[in-house]
Amino acid sequence: MIGYATVGTNDIDRARGFYDTLFGSIGAKRIMEFPQNGFTMYGTRLDRPAMAVTRPYDQQPATVGNGNMVAIAVDERTKVDAFHAKALELGGSDEGAPGLRGPEGDSAFYGAYFRDLDGNKFCVFRVGPA
Repeated sequence: MIGYATVGTNDIDRARGFYDTLFGSIGAKRIMEFPQNGFTMYGTRLDRPAMAVTRPYDQQPATVGNGNMVAIAVDERTKVDAFHAKALELGGSDEGAPGLRGPEGDSAFYGAYFRDLDGNKFCVFRVGPA
């Protein structure tokens, strides 16, 4: 259902450096770019869900939305740990260490939370047993 999510930045070059490395760590790369506003989309294919970063269309400063979050699904808990650690290594800030939220089992939610360099909130997660 979700095609892509977009977060704003005030420094597109800095944001691209962060996301090139972070999303590269899970096999994603730049799949679309528009030079006029810096819009840069990351993903594995154009027909799969993706994440984009851009300067705001209205030319106003990018700000963080209270309650907004982008969640990135991965297929292993070790990838949750590694992705969260990579985000922090690249200058992101911790918003919740990797761990199980709720009971173990087929619908177990293992996730971690962080903010990017502009303060946008993300979750990386795996649903399912260890």
